[in-house]
Amino acid sequence: MQQIGPREVLAMCQAGPELKPLLLDVREPWEAALASIRLDGISANLMPMGQVTTRFGELDPAQPIVCYCHHGMRSLQVVAFLQRQGFDSVYNLAGGIDAWSQDVDPAVPRY
Repeated sequence: MQQIGPREVLAMCQAGPELKPLLLDVREPWEAALASIRLDGISANLMPMGQVTTRFGELDPAQPIVCYCHHGMRSLQVVAFLQRQGFDSVYNLAGGIDAWSQDVDPAVPRY
């Protein structure tokens, strides 16, 4: 399983355009309303875990994808699913948005 830490995700997002990942938020809408990752030029796409099996066709398998949830458990399952569907550059944000708040952006509320 491809785990990546918050600072590594930030570095990917700040890299050249060919390396910029899609941030895939697999939490529920109410969670995304509480806290989300916001970076210049990068937007998080909300696709709750329960919808991934029917909506993964909306994703580009050629683009790097970083999946995240609250603590990294749901997104880990989504990464495994996407890998089984042929996605090669898919990563799990270890520790989820909670780790992002602690390590990268303390302005992101913890819940």
